[in-house]
Amino acid sequence: MILVLLLAIPLAGALALLRAPGRAARALHGATAALTLAAAAALAVAVARAGVLTALGGFLRADALSAWMAALIGLVGALAAVEAPRYVAPGATGRFYPLLHLFVFTMLLAVTTDDVGFMWVAVEGTTLASVFLVNFERTRASLEAAYKYLLICSVGIAMAFLGTVLVYFADVQQFGHAEHALRWTTLLRLAPGLPPRVVELAFVFLVVGYGTKAGLAPMHTWLPDAHSEAPAPVSALMSGVLLSVGVYAVLRFKPVVDAAAGPGFAARILLALGLLSMAVAAAFLWTSSSYKRLLAYSSVEHVGIVCLGVGFGGPWGVAGALLHIGNHALAKSVLFLLAGRVRAAYGTADIAAVRGLLARMPRTGAAFLAGMLALMGLPPFGLFTSEVMIFGAGFREGWGAVAAVGLAVLVAAFAGLLRATQAMCYGVPEREPAPEAAGWPATLPVGVALALLVLTGLAWPPGLAAALDRIAAIVVR
Repeated sequence: MILVLLLAIPLAGALALLRAPGRAARALHGATAALTLAAAAALAVAVARAGVLTALGGFLRADALSAWMAALIGLVGALAAVEAPRYVAPGATGRFYPLLHLFVFTMLLAVTTDDVGFMWVAVEGTTLASVFLVNFERTRASLEAAYKYLLICSVGIAMAFLGTVLVYFADVQQFGHAEHALRWTTLLRLAPGLPPRVVELAFVFLVVGYGTKAGLAPMHTWLPDAHSEAPAPVSALMSGVLLSVGVYAVLRFKPVVDAAAGPGFAARILLALGLLSMAVAAAFLWTSSSYKRLLAYSSVEHVGIVCLGVGFGGPWGVAGALLHIGNHALAKSVLFLLAGRVRAAYGTADIAAVRGLLARMPRTGAAFLAGMLALMGLPPFGLFTSEVMIFGAGFREGWGAVAAVGLAVLVAAFAGLLRATQAMCYGVPEREPAPEAAGWPATLPVGVALALLVLTGLAWPPGLAAALDRIAAIVVR
C-alpha cells in the first residue's frame, strides 16, 4: 500500500496541476511535495521494520537500497519544491509544476520496481520529463542544452537497453523462459549459472548506458550544459538525485555480475571510470568561469568518488558510497538552490562578476560558503565522513595505489573549488546586487539540509549505521 501511495501522489499531483489555476496550483504543488516526502519517509520506516515490501504482485518492491533512494528523492524533491515558486510566473504553472512532479514520479518508479525492463522505461522517462524543464527559460543556450541532454542520454539509454537484452538472453539461454525472468529477485537467484562472458559484455553496455545518466566521464558531456541552463530547482533535482538513479541501476546489476563472472570484473570497470571522472572534473573545476557549471563538474567528481567506493567493495566501501550519495544529494541541492538566488541578485552566473557575497548577501553567502565547504569534504560535514570511509576501504581492500591516485585528484579538485569560493565570497562587486529574500521560507529548508550534513558528519542518527549495513549486504554478496 505504501509503495503504491508513494508513486500515486506525485503522479496524481502532476495530472491535477495541469488544470489548476495560479494560487491553487501553488498550494497543490506544495501539498504534493509534502505528501511525497511523507510517503517516502513512511516507506523507509516500513522497510526498516519489515525488511522488504512488495506490491502489485511483486512488480513493485522496496528493500533497504530502494528505501534509501526513495527517501533522498522525496527530500530533495521537497527542497526543490519550496524554491520552485520563485521561478514560475503565474501563467507558467501549468507547465512547470506538472513536469516537476512527473520528474519525481519517474525517479521513484525507477528505484521501486523489481522489473529490469520497467526500470529502463522509468529511467528513460526521467529524461523525457526533465528535458522540457531544462529548456524552461526558452533561451538559445537552454534549447541547445536540452537538445544535447536529450540526444546524449537517449543514446546512453539505448546502450543500457542492449545490456538489458543481453542479460535476458543469458537468462533464457541458460534456464529457458523462467517466470519473471527480468526481475531482480529472479536474476539474483539464477546469476551463478549465467554464462560469464555474456554477462560481462552486458555489464559494459549497462555501465556505459546508465553511466551516461549518472554523469560518468567520458559520457558526462551533457551534464554541465543542462545543469547550468536549467532553473535552480531542476538543477537541484538533476544533480542531487537524478545522477544517483543512474548509479542505482548499476548497483542493482553489480551483484548479478559478481555472482556470474566474479567480483573483479565489475570492480575494475568502476574504478577506472571513477578515477577518470574525478580527473576530468578536477581539470574543469580549475577552468570553469560559471559557478553553475562549476557545481555541475563537481557532481561528475562526486559520482566518480561513489564509483570508487563501490569498486573498492567491502562493507566500508559500499556503505561509504551510499552515505556519500546521501550527503552529496543534500549539499548539491542546497548549493544549486543558493546559486539560483545569487544569479537572481547579481544578474549573472559568471564567477568573475560575483564578489562580496558574504557582505552583500549575508544569509545566502554564509549558507553558500557552508555548502561549498561541505562539498569540498571538510569536517564537520558528512562528506568528510563518507570520503574517509571510501578511501579507507581502498587501502583496506588492497586497492592502495588506486586510492592514493584518487586522493591526489581529490586534493586538486578541492583547490579548484576553494579558489572559486574565495573569489565569490570576498571582494567588491562591480555593481550592487539586489536585496536577498528574508523570512523563514527562504532560510529554513537550506538550514535543515545543512544541519543534516553536520549530523551525518558528527553523530549518526539512530538506525543510520544499521541501514547502511543492510544496503551494503544487498550490493556485496
